[in-house]
This record gives sequence, structure tokens and C-alpha cells, in this order.
Amino acid sequence: MSSSVERKRIRKTPEARRAEIVEAAARVALTEGLECVTLRRIAEELAVRPGLISHYFPSAEELVAEAFAVAATGELDSLLPAERPHGTPAQYLARYFALSAGEAYDDISRLWINARHLSRYRPVLRDRVAEQELASDDRLEGLIREGVERGEFRTDDPRAAAIQILVVLDGLGAHANTDRSNRPDVVTRMAVTTAERELGLKEGVLTETPLPVVVD
Repeated sequence: MSSSVERKRIRKTPEARRAEIVEAAARVALTEGLECVTLRRIAEELAVRPGLISHYFPSAEELVAEAFAVAATGELDSLLPAERPHGTPAQYLARYFALSAGEAYDDISRLWINARHLSRYRPVLRDRVAEQELASDDRLEGLIREGVERGEFRTDDPRAAAIQILVVLDGLGAHANTDRSNRPDVVTRMAVTTAERELGLKEGVLTETPLPVVVD
């Protein structure tokens, strides 16, 4: 005699469901752009009804802002972890620049360009952009301060050094949508050169420093 057992549907907690929605929205934001983060589009992504998305996010504006924040936070944690037990500040800074260069970084660069443009018209997103900019400033400043304390870096103003480096990286990232095949090496290395100058390092140190072995 055969029998079939109907699987019980597992009901997700409100917290888990909300996190799932935001994560899906962050993926769409990175690959398609923030304009594509709509209640209907995210419902399609998760194979659910749009009403479920609107239950957690009555306004698409809030979902767009959350999607950007999650994507930007995830990228920051990947590029420059808050906890750095596997290497020196110089190694983590070298790793930061290595990961920030090339096509692998283009998606997040495009997302920042996208978010800054849209934030002119979307106050909720504008607040998230400001929060993420501050988080990036704080994270890099923390690394530089640690390097100064260990005697690896020399600067009287870690905050100013961090902001200068990030401004150069932002400037280079602004070209994520253009052909950079003819970009001179001196331009490609501008962020590294700025860091070496501001932190009292010899030229080439950050490109020659071995990267830390990061265990996930």
C-alpha cells in the first residue's frame, strides 16, 4: 500500500521574511540598478505575491533604501572587515586596494553612482547614502589608526587620510561605465599612491605587501 505524505509548509518568522526580501532587493540593486527595485520585481524574484512585499514595505522607497544599505554594508564588510585577526593593518589596506580595483568592483561602483543620483529626489535613500558614507569613513579611519598605533603608518590625522583615499576611490569608481582600457597606470594607482603618501609609506609598498589569508 502506498501513501503520500504532504510536506508541511514552513512558515518563516517576520524577521526572516523581511531579511529575505531585503537580500533579494539588494541583489537586484547590484545587478540591475535601484530603479528596478519595485515591489512587483522583488515579488517575482521570490516567487511570491506583491502583497507580501507591501506588507513589509508599504513604500517602495523604503525598500530601495534598505536594498542599497544592505548591498553597501555587505561590500564594505567584504573589502574591509571590521574584525581583522589574520594580518597587519598594512596587509589589510593592501587587500582593500587589491579588491577595489578592476571589474570585480564595478557593480558596487555603479550602485553608488546610482544611489547618489537618485538620492537627490529620495530623502529616505539620501539618509542611507549619508550613513553608508560615514560607515566607510569610520571603517577606514579605524584601520589607519590601528596602523599608526602599531608604527606601520605615520599621519597626524587618520580621518583626513581616510577621506582623501576614499575620495580618490570614488573618483575612479565614477568611470565604472566607461572604457578604461587606455587608462594610464599612474591614474589606476592614484588611490594607492595617495595612501602611501598620506601614511608615510615608500612608493610601491602597498602593492608589494603580501595580502592576509582571510578564512571565511
